[in-house]
Amino acid sequence: MAKAELADQSVDLSAPQYYINREVSWLGFNERVLHEALDPRTPLLERLKFLAIYSANLDEFFMVRISGVMEQAEAGVHPETPDKLPPTRQLEIMRSHLLEKVALQHRTFERELRPALSKYGVHLQNYRDLTQEQIFFLRDYFEKRIFPVLTPLSVDPSHPFPRMSNLSLNLAVKVVDPETGIERFARVKVPSSLPRFVGMPEPLRTYQGKPCVWIGVPLEQVVAENLSYLFPGMTITEQSLFRITRDADFPVLEDEADDLLLAIEKEISKRRLEGFVCRVELESTMPDDLKAGLMRELKVSSDRVYEIDGLLNLADLFFFLSMPLPELKDKPWSAVVPPRLKPVLDLEDDGTESYSEHASNFFAALRDSDILVHHPYESFRTSVQEFIAQAANDPKVLAIKITLYRTSGDSPIVKALIAAAANRKQVVALVELKARFDEANNIEWAKKLEDAGVHVVYGIAGLKTHTKTALVVREEGDNIRRYVHIGTGNYNPKTSKLYTDLSLFSCQEELGADLSDLFNFLTGYSRQKAYRKLLVAPLTLRDRMEALIRREIDHAQSGGQGKIVAKMNSLVDGRIIRLLYEASQAGVEIDLVVRGICCLRPGVAGVSDNIRVISVIGQFLEHSRIFYFHNSGQPRYYIGSADWMTRNLDRRVEAIVPIEDPKLIKELQHILDVLQADNRQAWEMAPDGTFTQRRPRKGEEPRGTHATLMAYALKRDAVR
Repeated sequence: MAKAELADQSVDLSAPQYYINREVSWLGFNERVLHEALDPRTPLLERLKFLAIYSANLDEFFMVRISGVMEQAEAGVHPETPDKLPPTRQLEIMRSHLLEKVALQHRTFERELRPALSKYGVHLQNYRDLTQEQIFFLRDYFEKRIFPVLTPLSVDPSHPFPRMSNLSLNLAVKVVDPETGIERFARVKVPSSLPRFVGMPEPLRTYQGKPCVWIGVPLEQVVAENLSYLFPGMTITEQSLFRITRDADFPVLEDEADDLLLAIEKEISKRRLEGFVCRVELESTMPDDLKAGLMRELKVSSDRVYEIDGLLNLADLFFFLSMPLPELKDKPWSAVVPPRLKPVLDLEDDGTESYSEHASNFFAALRDSDILVHHPYESFRTSVQEFIAQAANDPKVLAIKITLYRTSGDSPIVKALIAAAANRKQVVALVELKARFDEANNIEWAKKLEDAGVHVVYGIAGLKTHTKTALVVREEGDNIRRYVHIGTGNYNPKTSKLYTDLSLFSCQEELGADLSDLFNFLTGYSRQKAYRKLLVAPLTLRDRMEALIRREIDHAQSGGQGKIVAKMNSLVDGRIIRLLYEASQAGVEIDLVVRGICCLRPGVAGVSDNIRVISVIGQFLEHSRIFYFHNSGQPRYYIGSADWMTRNLDRRVEAIVPIEDPKLIKELQHILDVLQADNRQAWEMAPDGTFTQRRPRKGEEPRGTHATLMAYALKRDAVR
């Protein structure tokens, strides 16, 4: 009897102890982000950046994930998940974890990073520690810039407790009327339209009598110290800062929405004010009676309250990256022009827009062979942007079709699509309005595209279109040729500098035909279910991925080698995890690079002995997806937009593309090798779900993934 069959009889691979709860796993990921802020090897301003990322991540986690678990707990429902952890228990675990880690975060800032900033001439001061001249400046600033936009809202029988917007900073103020002795509660919103940190003008930019780089105070302190302007004649007895987080996960009933764009706009408005309060952050110095009254008015229990020692909303620490102290930041990275495109375009990534004269050469290069680009090491501007912009200006191009999931507010890609429409090309843009927290941005661009004559569609009801694909149709003599871009990242030039992603450019006939079918599926009434090369969710991707894993099991059970290497953002899907366990039992060697959530437990005896999991956290956000299957010595490589999550496999439109060119395969294998050899940014996962960061052994040089790949890109660029 085969090894796998014996194991299957003795081990129930569906047992909950073999699965990690999704929310708990995410907390572990964010803890690894926090560690970058704690690590003294990280440059000082980058440490502040990671504190800010940790806070911003938590905001979204509360708004979407924790709020959802709270609703489940209150409704008494228990959704069936592989780990079978009840919602009430999830909430207990998450709160216990967060009480510890949030306290550590603030302690690190207040006791370590804030004093460290002062050593380099950056002083975030308390208002009352400033000089008299600096206080005079802030009082004048308050009168001219802050006071006109403030609106104190009282709470009494004739003034109900005000509705407060999501993630807003507020002052809870208690005032006493000296004539009547009556106490009143008021709320003052700290204006989000003004900078969070108020710096001194150059003549007052001094600390202890010496010039400094920057000195200033948080905006809320300027408001708090000048409350008498808002309550003249009243005695202010108490004032404390607090911040609320609301549930922001409002599902849109697409089948019932006559106008999806209008429905999404309404959802955005609801998100600000109507979601229930799932978290209250408040200063630990807030008096008990003020805290009790606030909790009563907000209708929250103590398990939703987080008392903070120090500055609230550390996501605003991104501000300090603007300090002119390059020695305290990562060395800036300037992406190189992709080697295959450098001789074609004869340009550097310097912002020069020189599209039309290079268009024929760009497309000729793709006719010669496929091109694989690795961002941010290789330039997004001179590859993806150039591809779309040249297509927009090339008189031989007849049509451009593209999916837009997240893009920047000043997107050159969208501008190129508008230019293409002006050039009388047929342009189709599928704009995903349901990309959470980017809805407003996408609505704005959808309207501009429509106004420019672009055919804008919003995809398929019930599915998010997450695939990153573009199709260019070009007339070449008597023939029509299709050029494609299939990637792992969004068409967003800003995140392309921060996220690691892969782009495939090709004019393979089968890929062009597949993308034509995919766009017809997205924009029309096509029931296309078979594709030539693409693995498309929710149609073929799950079945094909499971078949590829099963094929490795068959090879291992037949006495051959079975091996899988998969890189992704998250691994959550229970069916895929169980299949990986079966593969491990059969002897398949499995290496997983999972940046974020991982619900699989590696290294469990008799279950996952042959599975190893690492996570890489560092200068760039690991976003690319790469899948490798040994296939008995005839390896199969794939890249694309989908993680091994149920939502990606079953509830989103995704595209995974095979990489078949031996030169491109070599590039993918190099990336995987570098990731697995990392001893600086890589974390190894234990069976209990905890992670331990790798460290160089004695005498061993640090091998950080991002530094290694930057050096590799520069070396290739120099050779060319």
